[in-house]
Amino acid sequence: MIKLFSKIPTLENDNITLRKLEYDDAQFLSDFVQNKNVYKYLPTFLFEQQYKDMKIMIKELYEKCFKNKQSLILGIYTQNGNTLCGLAEFYGYKAILQKTCIGYRIAENYWGKGIATQTVSLMVDYLYSQTDIEIITASTMIENRASARVLEKNGFIKTDTNVTEDWGYSTPTLADKWFR
Repeated sequence: MIKLFSKIPTLENDNITLRKLEYDDAQFLSDFVQNKNVYKYLPTFLFEQQYKDMKIMIKELYEKCFKNKQSLILGIYTQNGNTLCGLAEFYGYKAILQKTCIGYRIAENYWGKGIATQTVSLMVDYLYSQTDIEIITASTMIENRASARVLEKNGFIKTDTNVTEDWGYSTPTLADKWFR
């Protein structure tokens, strides 16, 4: 078993691949982070939202966040054209507890195609079969029923509801907590 941040993995099934972002993805990411529908149910301080230049963001993501074990973000690519369609993230890593959190964001024109469910499935399978992670958690805004269904399909159990958290909005965010 490997430690979560010992390497940047490539994960794939017949429909999607999760892999390291490339500089060629910068234009997609610039457009992606501007889509208010995509980020409607997400914290305001996600890593990719802190940069205007996405090439710098990609560089910093792997040179700082990954090396410091803060976050590992992989691009979600379609197999039939190798088109970037979202981001998958491992964050909140606690080595001593063998625990991490997961999250994802999917481009709006790919919603409803099963990509989120497949992404979470690949992430969970990787964590349990190839790393020493034993606990996986996730958080969703209570209004985000689509993400709640994705987690349920992947065997997550809601452990807390209406938990007050700071997601960067002007008022505290009510979130549901999930465990697998």
